Amino acid sequence: MNQQMKLVPRMIQSMEILQLPIMALEERIDEELAANPVLEKLDSPYDAGPDNSTVAGMPVDAPPAAADDAAPAVDTPPDLTWEDGLFGNRIGKVNRSDDGRDPKMEAMANAAARSASLEEELLGQWNLLDLDEATMAAGRQLIDWVDEDGFIRDSLDVICRQLPPGVKRQDLERTIPILQKRLEPPGICARNMRECLLLQLQALAEEPGAPDLSIATDLVMHHLDDLEMNRLPNIARKSGYSVEQINRARAYMARHLTPRPGRLLVSAPVPAVTPDAIIEPDEQTGEYLIRLTDDRIPRLCINDVYTRMARTKAVDTKTRQFLSGNIRNARWLIDSIAQRRNTLLRVLRVVVDRQKEFIDLGPEHLKPLPMTGVADQLGIHVATVSRAVAEKYVQTPRGVFPLRQFFTGGMENASGESMSWDAVKARLLDLIEHENKKQPLSDDDLVDKLKEQGITLARRTVAKYRKLCKIAPARRRREF
Repeated sequence: MNQQMKLVPRMIQSMEILQLPIMALEERIDEELAANPVLEKLDSPYDAGPDNSTVAGMPVDAPPAAADDAAPAVDTPPDLTWEDGLFGNRIGKVNRSDDGRDPKMEAMANAAARSASLEEELLGQWNLLDLDEATMAAGRQLIDWVDEDGFIRDSLDVICRQLPPGVKRQDLERTIPILQKRLEPPGICARNMRECLLLQLQALAEEPGAPDLSIATDLVMHHLDDLEMNRLPNIARKSGYSVEQINRARAYMARHLTPRPGRLLVSAPVPAVTPDAIIEPDEQTGEYLIRLTDDRIPRLCINDVYTRMARTKAVDTKTRQFLSGNIRNARWLIDSIAQRRNTLLRVLRVVVDRQKEFIDLGPEHLKPLPMTGVADQLGIHVATVSRAVAEKYVQTPRGVFPLRQFFTGGMENASGESMSWDAVKARLLDLIEHENKKQPLSDDDLVDKLKEQGITLARRTVAKYRKLCKIAPARRRREF
């Protein structure tokens, strides 16, 4: 004999439902409704109102789950037969709203079409050109090697290893300038950053009324490395230009040039975020209310006809077993959704109680909140807390934030107050934002400034947070 832990299917389903964000939960319910013939949906019980919100710190009761020995009742006409339940209520039934519209068809009709890829955009331009067949074939081959930034970074030696029949290296060599000249935007199909910027400057210089771009062109051609490292005095000494001339040319390039021309044709898709909860102040009491955005989640129930069939001995054994299994699965799903709602509300109450200063005053007041502490406070496993906050967002008076962002480690400042690492980073960003750009703060200076505010950090920690925030070192932030 031995002891071992085994997860029953009901527990696995409960953990999966808990981890789903609101939009994924809607899809999961639709899948279950399509797969389980005994499961039906009614109007949502979570309509806007007092029952759908809670004051932080007050108990919330989950919707009652169906008992194992009794199925949820639905109003059924007395003359409804088993065949009506088996076929009339499920097969070929279209989910329509009260006014006869099909919400799924409307959603499909209103969905945005898939945007064209960068390769498709460039091929569309290339196919409109009137060129010989060898050049067209070479161009299509080269476009296949353009990366998402719009560059052809691989060498011709690499590209030539996979050439189709009829395309030669000489065709590629003479086609690259044609691609760079004829395709939009300027700078596309460049092989490095210098070539990309020079192509854009050349296109700007050809426009009517273009300013003199000789200094900008010379800087890109001969001093790009020094320009990137902000070594303007070195450039002035080597080129003979004044620092003021270099600054004007650099400012012009910053406004009119792009280091990633391919991103101008195809923008990265922005994922849609639907908050799973809304935290808002009560106008009367000033306390924060927590409201789950599950008003679109339908109330699920079990068809009473199928329940009676599963208990009637006149029905054959296979049918009763089939219905019993589906009724059991439907009850598990209903219980899991109710448990998800209850767990999420309990976790959110702890978050609001702990992070009230963040909601009131801003990111610099975010406090440490380890998941283990929340799990101990609620009497649940830390993995349950982790699943409850996974991939979920919460809307606050300060904006929409990932729920996991509120669970961070931290430190104590000189006065003994707890500060999260995100709050420390916010202080660091504030110092850099208000520094003297003529004499920017080095990492050592930032350590001293933070120490004055009661925050003691090592220099390597400051450098680490600066890099995480994508902030350049002091020498590259300096303005001349």
